[in-house]
Amino acid sequence: MPRKPRIKSETGIYHVMLRGINKQRIFEDKQDYQKFLNVLKETKEISDYDLYSYCLMSNHIHLLIKENEVELGEIFKRFGAKFVYWYNYKYSRTGHLFQGRFKSEVVETDSYLLAVLRYIHQNPRKANLVKSISNYPWSSYNEYIGNKNICDTQFILEIFSKNKSEALSEFVKFNNQTNNDLCLDLRENNRVNDSEAEEIIKKISKFKSPTFIQNVNDIERDKIIKKCKNNGLSIRQIQRLTGISFAIIRKI
Repeated sequence: MPRKPRIKSETGIYHVMLRGINKQRIFEDKQDYQKFLNVLKETKEISDYDLYSYCLMSNHIHLLIKENEVELGEIFKRFGAKFVYWYNYKYSRTGHLFQGRFKSEVVETDSYLLAVLRYIHQNPRKANLVKSISNYPWSSYNEYIGNKNICDTQFILEIFSKNKSEALSEFVKFNNQTNNDLCLDLRENNRVNDSEAEEIIKKISKFKSPTFIQNVNDIERDKIIKKCKNNGLSIRQIQRLTGISFAIIRKI
């Protein structure tokens, strides 16, 4: 049976997970973790993608990544060629290291972007590896609070605030909140279709038709659109159903 094509993200942003084949360990020592990050940095320079977050666990990896000119599949081909070759040579092994092709989900709203970011950073704490996420050395959390290495932190911080110190304070508070975030596996199967999206818009706006939103003032329009995005509607869906431009919706 042919594999289903991946859903394309309208923002270019994806939450990606790589798992060791047969759930085996990927990282045996500090050198393995560091090599992975080095290769991540090398492929980032070659493939020109944006990296917002990462967490390297013993047998799986989470990345929050934005593709630009080079598509996600090509990025991971380049990455795999470098890291797996090095890994197999080090451990005198052959064959695949990762379980099948990488798993991914689209990230199309700021609210879900931040939820994924927090989910990734809290992986080590939820696995009882550390008491504080700041104590885990193989995630991007500490890049945001002063030790920047390979992450593009400015984009995320500016979602919290344009003021640098305020953004950092809100980032720390948000990432340490207790939550029940469930990403990738569950969200991937719950994409809202256009018929459901239309009903959600009408319920939120209390209008008979989604296009009526065009007639309200900007403040009220933005409130409605923000609620729609928080309810899982994609930018393109809102654009199609309301007639409001992509650029306006993307900024909200």
